[in-house]
Amino acid sequence: MDDVPAGPASPEPRRPVLSVVIPVRNGGRDFEHCLRRLQESDFRDYELIVVDDGSTDLTAATARRAGARVLANTSPLGPAAARNQGAREAAAAVIFFLDADVLVHRRTLALAVERFQADPGLAALFGSYDDTPGDPGLVSQYRNVLHHFVHQQGEFREGIRPAHTFWTGCGAIRREAFLNCGGFDPRLYPRPAIEDIELGYRITRAGGRIVLARDMLATHMKRWSLAEMVRTDIMRRGVPWMLLLKRTHIVETDLNVKSKEKICVALTGLTIVLAIAGLAVPWAWLGAVAATTAVALLNASFFRFLARKKGWLFAGAALPLHMVYYCSCGVSVVIALGYWTLADRPRASSTTPFRRADPRSRPIPRPAGSRWGVLSRFRSRAR
Repeated sequence: MDDVPAGPASPEPRRPVLSVVIPVRNGGRDFEHCLRRLQESDFRDYELIVVDDGSTDLTAATARRAGARVLANTSPLGPAAARNQGAREAAAAVIFFLDADVLVHRRTLALAVERFQADPGLAALFGSYDDTPGDPGLVSQYRNVLHHFVHQQGEFREGIRPAHTFWTGCGAIRREAFLNCGGFDPRLYPRPAIEDIELGYRITRAGGRIVLARDMLATHMKRWSLAEMVRTDIMRRGVPWMLLLKRTHIVETDLNVKSKEKICVALTGLTIVLAIAGLAVPWAWLGAVAATTAVALLNASFFRFLARKKGWLFAGAALPLHMVYYCSCGVSVVIALGYWTLADRPRASSTTPFRRADPRSRPIPRPAGSRWGVLSRFRSRAR
């Protein structure tokens, strides 16, 4: 890799191996760090495409100084549409999607390219956050370490394991597969949600293969608040994901929706009921304590991991946050099932009201006769 051109600003008129696509709106200091880490990567044969989604600050100028080609929207279209824009303009055979507040490790890009080169049948892969998040706050540390822990579980062989979802925080996909399956769906997800998960389901339903790579790591700089965590878990992930599962009839048992997680959601609900009942019947508090203890025991490996990384004091402080997380999951299920039951089924495919779409926000057309054409039938059934 020492003889490749030196980065995205290389004057060589040749096709790069990788296209890095970053959607961003008012990126600020985290975006500057993101670009700096890219420039420090061991792998340099890439082009950098930044989609400035309606920023009101100097984001575009910052990206240009880093050698990026900037696609600017006068008003925000959302990350799904922005990523589609970047993918349309990408010159490389592999597109690496990266969030603007995520810092790749030195080897992250190289590891992605090596796996695609070694496995021509691979459609997409993604990694995870590392266990050293950028913000020191309790909620931020808990949130990002939870992501890392969940994505490091499972049976890995040679550092990878099968997956049927996708993740755009730090994930790569063959451009042909991305365009053939129509890209992200900005009409279904005009705001940040589970557009990457939905894309992963379409790719794997069409026969494409996706893997989770244990060694593809990046640092997340986002500062989480408790309110933002709850809002994200319910409105941006839980409800849309549950509606997606209902539409597609998929029984999800991977990542953070395993059977154990569902049991913990039920136990958390029981804890709340017993705690309220304890106001009238004091002995009910014993049941609430027992249910909470059961949640802690079911997550013993996670709390041991937290203790090794952050200490037992941090692990103890994370238990209430974990209960809030499970509570948010339970609320999401109730809201989604209520919406699914009461709403007109054909229109229940969207988690937000339909709106007139900007032409740039439409899904990427699929080539006729492609082996990915089965996705059209799948999507029509899903809607």
